Amino acid sequence: MKIFSLAFLLLFLYPFVFPIKDSQQKLNKNKPGVANIVFKSTDGGQTWQDISEGLPEPVKDDDGVGRNVSFANDNGLYLTDGNGLYHSKPNATAPFWKKEFIPEHNSITPGKTGIVAYNYDGHFLQKINGTSKWSPIYTNFQQKRVRSVFESAAGSIFISSDYGLFKSTNSGKTWKRVYTGGGAFSVVESSGVLMAICGTGIIRSTDDGESWDFVINEERRGFQVESIKGGFAVIFYPTAKDTMSVRTSYDGGKTWQSIDEGLPVNATITSIIQVGENLFCANSKGVLRSSDKGKTWKLLLPSIENKVFNLSVSGNVVYAIPRNRGC
Repeated sequence: MKIFSLAFLLLFLYPFVFPIKDSQQKLNKNKPGVANIVFKSTDGGQTWQDISEGLPEPVKDDDGVGRNVSFANDNGLYLTDGNGLYHSKPNATAPFWKKEFIPEHNSITPGKTGIVAYNYDGHFLQKINGTSKWSPIYTNFQQKRVRSVFESAAGSIFISSDYGLFKSTNSGKTWKRVYTGGGAFSVVESSGVLMAICGTGIIRSTDDGESWDFVINEERRGFQVESIKGGFAVIFYPTAKDTMSVRTSYDGGKTWQSIDEGLPVNATITSIIQVGENLFCANSKGVLRSSDKGKTWKLLLPSIENKVFNLSVSGNVVYAIPRNRGC
């Protein structure tokens, strides 16, 4: 499930670059004020720059589980701590971040017409592209325990909640529940096919979310699904063993191939993205890259402070955000 406890430990710091040599990162532990909050790579993961300068003190978050506190698009990386939205452009130099205030909306997601901020109780705000004002949106949505918001290429809006998956085709004026088999947690899309995480696995839709079928269900629990070039990547673990694994599909979820043979055994896998022809995977060992569709992997950024990374991509820029382990 894409239900990560993304409560970042945000501290003021000064940026510096970690050169990567022989897959090892040397951290400057003696430098005062250094806190590893957000790393950025513009060279395919060979070197990483700490761009945390300008982020705030930690904000205690009782609703941390399930929050979507970051995303990246062509405009760069966006973060939220529940009270503010922080934006860093791909070519940004110090100061890296621009802030604006968002009251009591802990999660953020991109939309075609502007960023949407929302919280677990089902309150939504949107900032239209090119404006600075946040306005209420989806006010007719009556459910709470919201997990994610997604807009399909066809323009349909999907809200995942503990009560199922809801769809609107008229910009949120009316809603209907399109999946009733339990809680739903996130939706992604690739080449017109939708994939969603539910309580017992991964479901798929080929008709813009009107109907859903399981593609991964038997004795497996989906953990995270991402769209990659030409298909999907799914992080999951079978209930019969403790190790997590990664599968990819290039036929809309009909068949799946393992790409975790070269990954460290018994490592908690947290994120997978694609940049160009390279796959990047984050697990409890650090950030790894594969240039052969997952046959082999190379460690580029070792883990720090016993944390794991969340990965995001903006063009050819990769962002790695350390977080505490756990759901």
